[in-house]
Amino acid sequence: MLSNLLKALLPNPNPIGFGPADALELMLAALLVLVALWGRTWIAPIFRRFAERTSWCMLLLAALSVALRLLLLSHHPVPTPDVYDEFSHLLEADTLRHFRLANPPHVLPQFFETFFVLQEPTYSSIYPMGQGLAMAIGWIIFGLPWAGVLLGVAAFCSLCYWMLRAWTTPAWALAGGLLAVIEFGPLSQWTNSYWGGALAAAAGCLVFGSLPRLRASARSRDAVLLGAGLGLHLLIRQFESIFLFVVVVLYFLPAMRRPIAKLVGIAALAVLPAVFLTLVQNKQVTGSWTTLPEMLSQYQYGVPASLTIQAPQVPHRQLTQQQAMDFKMQLSFHQGQETIGSYFQRLEYRVRFYRFFFLPPLYLAAVAFFWSLREYRFVWVVVTLAIFALGTNFFPAFQIHYVAAVTCLFVLVAVIGLQQISRLRIRGHAAGQEAAVLIAVLCAAHFLFWYGMHAAEGNEFSLAAMRYETWDAINHANPARRIMVAQELARVPGQLLVFVRYSPQHIFQDEWVYNGADIDASRIVWARDLGQVENEKLLRYYPGRVALLLEPDFRQPRLSEYKP
Repeated sequence: MLSNLLKALLPNPNPIGFGPADALELMLAALLVLVALWGRTWIAPIFRRFAERTSWCMLLLAALSVALRLLLLSHHPVPTPDVYDEFSHLLEADTLRHFRLANPPHVLPQFFETFFVLQEPTYSSIYPMGQGLAMAIGWIIFGLPWAGVLLGVAAFCSLCYWMLRAWTTPAWALAGGLLAVIEFGPLSQWTNSYWGGALAAAAGCLVFGSLPRLRASARSRDAVLLGAGLGLHLLIRQFESIFLFVVVVLYFLPAMRRPIAKLVGIAALAVLPAVFLTLVQNKQVTGSWTTLPEMLSQYQYGVPASLTIQAPQVPHRQLTQQQAMDFKMQLSFHQGQETIGSYFQRLEYRVRFYRFFFLPPLYLAAVAFFWSLREYRFVWVVVTLAIFALGTNFFPAFQIHYVAAVTCLFVLVAVIGLQQISRLRIRGHAAGQEAAVLIAVLCAAHFLFWYGMHAAEGNEFSLAAMRYETWDAINHANPARRIMVAQELARVPGQLLVFVRYSPQHIFQDEWVYNGADIDASRIVWARDLGQVENEKLLRYYPGRVALLLEPDFRQPRLSEYKP
């Protein structure tokens, strides 16, 4: 009987005709019954008492976000980088872990030209050091750059609860912290890539958690935390930091007469180390204190570089809808064809990206949040989100981590919306609390279902369900081609030189030429195939390396001995 019941959880046919949808409905119903029976009398009092213990809650949320991801390592190992932004951040991390801000240029830089990496005057990443610094710390301590990513995720989930404590009650703050783990923890794109996002979100938590505390008590400690958050964000997202400084000023406009204005100097002093590091990095990488590495990259390669490298060779049919739209918008922007209409067309297209910050059940909470706009602080929240959305829309490309700083405000919108729903009364009866609990349970059920699918990946049920997964970005679809090539190269002994030869129809986003901070000391050196005459220069430069040829545009990448 037990075996038949377990088989019932698998797709039909099964012995009792019980399908997966029936099993999910049964489990959800059982969860709701448990919440209804024990929620108010047992779970709620314990939850409220624990929520008041700030340090323990922060520790729990940090550990939970990391532990849940580590438990999935058997099916989902350490993420493999696949996008050129990731490789550039990894180069920055590798540079920093060698205790330098830039690397000397290679004597044959033409072979190593690639996206978002400078070759002259130094061999360096074009990005600010923030994300790379976190990965470098994880790399030094744990021997793995991904450890730095996990530290950023843990910091965000922990600080999200701390930030919410300044805006709402401890119980609702802990509920928001758990939502942060569910949405941005083990199954999130930010946890399973090297692009960044979580660290900038943690910086936003420091900023938006300090503001209400400063307004309430004007303590020096909170001014330092505000400055630290602004400085950390400046080291990660320099352009969006402009909007962050603007919204901080807007928050304090109604309270400028208070002694809080005296703490501006303390906050400014806390920002200075980040400003100093930025200037020093500029000098080391570009040779100028005021020239950002990304600005130099735009001057050398175009804006952005991806438009100038092989873009005309890309068949439109080979691009995804998002890639085609992004390419069209970027091209029109940089050809000087930007209009008010194209600006709002881009804004309308990007609305879909903001679904990343809300699970579907929380759409109701987002609507309910607007009932709280009678208070200036919540009007300010809406204005802040609008400033970030409209401001980042001036840039022709968009990724969700561009607005990562306001992630905790999206969580705040969901929490305050649930709080508003919990106060609803129907014919004098308090019915809103059950509705809010139901929405929270649906979010938990959504997460637990997909987490369970990944934890038990490989069985018939999970294989059948995975094709319907659209919510998370865990690396169940890891770049298998790169992993396969890495495995083949691992079987070849000695020092290797891999020439990468692209086909005329190569998709320019699929770049393979990336190297570490010390190219010559790397076991594998990746180089562009520039033809026999040019390649001979590199072969003479590396006489002791085994030369191989990689042709990644075949259905299965082809790795062979390089033969001039």
